[in-house]
Amino acid sequence: MEFKQSLSRRIVIAFVLMTALVGGTFAVGIVETVHQVEERLISSELGGDLGRLLKMESMDDWRHRPEPGQLFYFTGGREDFALPADLKDLSPGFHEVFRNEVSYHGFMELVDGRRYVLLQDQSGFEEREQLLFAVVLVGFLISLALSGVLGWLLARKVIEPVVRLSRQVRHPDQLLDEAPQLARDYAGDEVGQLAESFDTTLGLLRRALMRERLFTSDVSHELRTPLMVLASSCELLLDSPSLDERGKKQVRRIANASEEMRGLVQTFLQLARARQDEGGAPRATLREVADDLVEQWRPIIEAKGLSFEYRPQEAGEQLYNAPLLRSVMGNLLRNAWHYTDQGGINLSLLPQGFRVDDSGVGIPAAEREAMFQPFVRGGSARGEGLGLGLSLVQRICESQGWSVELSDAEPRGCRFQVGLHERP
Repeated sequence: MEFKQSLSRRIVIAFVLMTALVGGTFAVGIVETVHQVEERLISSELGGDLGRLLKMESMDDWRHRPEPGQLFYFTGGREDFALPADLKDLSPGFHEVFRNEVSYHGFMELVDGRRYVLLQDQSGFEEREQLLFAVVLVGFLISLALSGVLGWLLARKVIEPVVRLSRQVRHPDQLLDEAPQLARDYAGDEVGQLAESFDTTLGLLRRALMRERLFTSDVSHELRTPLMVLASSCELLLDSPSLDERGKKQVRRIANASEEMRGLVQTFLQLARARQDEGGAPRATLREVADDLVEQWRPIIEAKGLSFEYRPQEAGEQLYNAPLLRSVMGNLLRNAWHYTDQGGINLSLLPQGFRVDDSGVGIPAAEREAMFQPFVRGGSARGEGLGLGLSLVQRICESQGWSVELSDAEPRGCRFQVGLHERP
């Protein structure tokens, strides 16, 4: 399983875990070593004290008592020296004995079938042991804190070239043809190899973008001449007295299609231009673009037997890229007209955007995200469309920092809402 953490955080976590493992092992080793050594020393001390007492017994000198804090018992002892029942089953050697919530270190020796037990209060030993544990624990926690700080400082130093490379790659200037090579700013280590890989990939991307821009620009430029011929020919045919009304109707359809294609050519040219060249694009308010499109689409929509409601009251006065805004709104109106057979279409202008509602076939929730991909058509697709209209809408919105959302309309159909946010 891959950890979804930043590289610097991974380095810090690795430092802390390594310190916890090494420091924890070292701390446990210290505590266990001290415990074993102290146990051996106490065992040796108690064994020596017990031997001294046994020598006293052999001389029948029981006026001498054990050391303060010690208790002495033996088999057959009288009064305070009588062997308690809880000590009769001890095996020879060192023991830890708990009596009345008090802990003792004990040593038992078997001589001529008689048991001799010497107990010593280990309260002082426990206090020293607790102090040792506290010192080791505090040292362990301090080492963890220091490892975290050291890991953070080293992480910043280690990943600084990676962060700098990431910023350089994300910079928009890297898509320019004259962008400098990244690898020359780094050493020949792993980061330098990564920079070389980015140089190669960015070079391929620049060439692909250049081919796309040249293709779009060339095609759009070459289409202008035949479109102008179509437009002028339609004007001449409409002025001809020999053309009947039916013929004029068809010529108007050709003229409308030519005008629509001219708008698409202008849109493609706008998308092909670099961002800094967009200042020369015509600007218009949302209301101006919408009024023009409503005049164009109302007869077409109503000719299909649909109602068309236009609500421009809330439109703001912000200026936008007119060809691109016209293309977005026009494609959404065309999409609504194409997929609506009964009911109507509503166009509502908002303070920072607009909304297109239709009563058409609708789009299932599972298909909505894919509808904005190129060459994707819904399950209710009809006609000879290529599925590029919504894809073009998405591309234009992304290029301008706008947003487009697809949801259900009431009681049926689709709702497309476009937010015309100001691009930073």
